[in-house]
Amino acid sequence: MDDLLELTGRAEATHFWFRGFRKFIAPVLADVANGRPGLRLVDCGCGTGHNLQLLRPHGTAVGFDLSEAGPARAHASGLTVLRGDVTRIPLASASFDVATSFDVLQCVEADVDAVREMARIVRPGGAVVMTLAALDVLRGDHAEVWQEVRRYTPATARLLVETAGLRAERVSFLFASLFPLMASVRLVQRVTRRFGRTVRADTDITVPAGPVNLLLTALVSAEAALVRHVPMPIGSSLLVVARKT
Repeated sequence: MDDLLELTGRAEATHFWFRGFRKFIAPVLADVANGRPGLRLVDCGCGTGHNLQLLRPHGTAVGFDLSEAGPARAHASGLTVLRGDVTRIPLASASFDVATSFDVLQCVEADVDAVREMARIVRPGGAVVMTLAALDVLRGDHAEVWQEVRRYTPATARLLVETAGLRAERVSFLFASLFPLMASVRLVQRVTRRFGRTVRADTDITVPAGPVNLLLTALVSAEAALVRHVPMPIGSSLLVVARKT
């Protein structure tokens, strides 16, 4: 896992997927904050801590991660990151306004326990914002490398948060623009693995050649602007915004 976080840290600033992700999530966090200053925000399973930059404009942002490499890398960048398990969060109940979790829960066996813990640490009226890997048809090398337990549909994502005692306000697809490409690539990955091809740890996370990376960045950025007004019918990720009532 530490090696995977090292690879992630190299890609986060420039890879088209991460650039698009930030374009999707920044407006969502602004909507949740609703202009309120000085919020307390926590990123659960924050990895390298890079996404704390998305939380910081809205108040005090901290994170935690189960790995050793994540907090160490974050501390070197001046970020506040603890070590902890998302199913047993080492933080006080009702102490945050917003809890986030980005592409973590598909790798957590006890995902309901994790969301219950996130619900526990937010105040009444607080928000939980998550992204989840979507659709089993998109399982490929990435799922093997990161040891995904499951992928979600809109129905299972909604059931997850409601089972944990939250009210789902939004469940929607992201990265529809990449879906045809990802579906094709991951089908090829599944087929070729049957013939003994070795799965590489840097699969799907290596930054493409400059022109390709710029083109795909423009594509997902355009979708991020569009999805503010038009919901996507499909995608490789799910966005969930839930509220503690």
